[in-house]
Amino acid sequence: MSFFDLPDFDDHEQVVFCSDDASGLKAIIAVHSSKLGPAVGGCRMWDYVSDEEALVDALRLSKGMTYKNAMAGLNMGGGKSVIIGDAKKIKSTALFEAFGEALNALNGRYLSAEDVNITTADIAIANTVTPFVTGTINKSGDPGPFTALGTYLGLKAAVKYKLNREDLTGLKVAVQGLGSVGYGLCEHLHKAGAKLFVTDINQTALDKAATELNATIVGLDEIIDQDVDVYAPCALGASINDDTIKRLKAGIIAGCANNQLAEPRHDQALVEHNILYAPDYVINAGGIINISFEEDYCKEESIKKVEEIYQTLLTIFAKATKDNKPTGYIADLMAREIISQGGKNK
Repeated sequence: MSFFDLPDFDDHEQVVFCSDDASGLKAIIAVHSSKLGPAVGGCRMWDYVSDEEALVDALRLSKGMTYKNAMAGLNMGGGKSVIIGDAKKIKSTALFEAFGEALNALNGRYLSAEDVNITTADIAIANTVTPFVTGTINKSGDPGPFTALGTYLGLKAAVKYKLNREDLTGLKVAVQGLGSVGYGLCEHLHKAGAKLFVTDINQTALDKAATELNATIVGLDEIIDQDVDVYAPCALGASINDDTIKRLKAGIIAGCANNQLAEPRHDQALVEHNILYAPDYVINAGGIINISFEEDYCKEESIKKVEEIYQTLLTIFAKATKDNKPTGYIADLMAREIISQGGKNK
C-alpha cells in the first residue's frame, strides 16, 4: 500500500519527516488542513513500535485537530507532530532546538504546542529558535487545565442528555488515565460529588487520587468492566474497540483522550449497544480553545469560550437522535460543513 492510500491520509496537505543526527531528533509533522487558518496542534513524544505507527498517529491526530478547531469555532487549521523516542531518555535542549528549526522550515504553516510527554518548558526551548509555537508560559500557558474543564463540562452535557440529571452527586465514573488532564477531570468530578474509579500506570498518581479524591483504584484491564455510569478514557487512544465495547457497562463515554475509537465503525457499534459517545475532538477542545487566546490573553474570555462545549455536545446528541446516526458521524458532518463554509457562523 502506498503512503497516499493509507486510510488515515485523508488528503493531508503536507506531511514532513524530520531528522537531526546531532540531537537524535526523529519527528513527523502532519498538516491536514489550513483552510480555516494556520494548522495548529500539539506535539507528542512517544516510543512508537514502528515508524509506520508514528505516521498513522500523526495523520489521525492532525485530522482530529482540523475537526476540533472547526467545531470550536476557531480560525485555525489542523496539524499535529510526533517525536519518536522515549521521553525519559532522549529529551534534551538540543533536541527541542532542532524541532524548532524543523518548524521554521514550514514558515508558519504549522504551529506546535505541548501534548503527551511534552511540557510547556519543552515548548519554551523550541521557542528560543522559532516563533511558530503556541501555548507558551508567559502567554496562554499550560492548556491542560482548560482541557480538563471542557471535558468535565462535556461529561455533564452527556449525563444531562442520557440520564436527564444535572447533579453529579453519586454518579459513578471510571477514569482511564491520571495524567495532568485526567487528574484535573477527576478533581472537578470529586468536587461535584461523583464517585471515582481510576487506573493508571503511575502508582504515585493512583495513591494521590485515592488520598485526595477518595477514588477506588482498579487494574489497568479492569477499568473497562466497572459497573459505572460513565467511562472516561483519558490515556492514549483506541480504548474503544471490539473487545471493550462488549464489556462496557457504562451508558456514556466521555473522556479527554484523542482517537478514542479504534476504528470508525465503532461509532455505529456504540449506538447498537445503546452507549452515548461524546466525540473526542469536541469534548477535549478546551486546551486548544485556550491557546487560541494566546495573544492579548484573557483567562475569563477563554473559560467563557470553553463553556460552549456543553451546548455544542447537546446539539450533536440531539441531531444524532433525530437523524438516527452515530454522534461521531454527526460531529464529522458538522465539522466538514463548517470548513466548507469558511468557518463557523458564516
